[in-house]
Amino acid sequence: MSNYRRVIIPGGVFFFTLVTHNRAPVFTSDEPVDKLRQAFRKIRTNRPFHIDAIVVLPDHLHCIWRLPADDGDYSGRWREIKKAASRAIAPISDERSERGLWQRRFWEHAIRDEHDWRRHMDYIHYNPVKHDLARHPGDWPWSSFARCVAQGWYQASWGSTEPVDIAGLDLE
Repeated sequence: MSNYRRVIIPGGVFFFTLVTHNRAPVFTSDEPVDKLRQAFRKIRTNRPFHIDAIVVLPDHLHCIWRLPADDGDYSGRWREIKKAASRAIAPISDERSERGLWQRRFWEHAIRDEHDWRRHMDYIHYNPVKHDLARHPGDWPWSSFARCVAQGWYQASWGSTEPVDIAGLDLE
């Protein structure tokens, strides 16, 4: 049995990667993405956290969360989000009562400082371009890029070329 060690930092800021089971292209239309959004909203009602950035691609997603000052349990939140999304998107389970929507685990990284945060923000928003799903970050419909532009974190023209800080970075 694997011995996974997760960093627990109440009030921490974390980058996450979640992948669909066998990299199945689940999130290719508004309907499954909307069901995922509903799962996020449902869990955030009882287990609050702030999403700094998110991108949902056909077979995976990346996001940055800020947890409440007195709470470091991101694993419990992800468990509940994955369960809620799975029930809505893949209502039929197999003989093990699994729905086969997600890989069992996820990858997390504790954000260390402003430079680390910016680098992961850039990675998230450039990801649809990296995967040849969009020509520009603003063209991808399931991303927080437009919200970040509205907040003044990016220029609307950002991402026409790969940012130097994330060149070669692979957080899949």
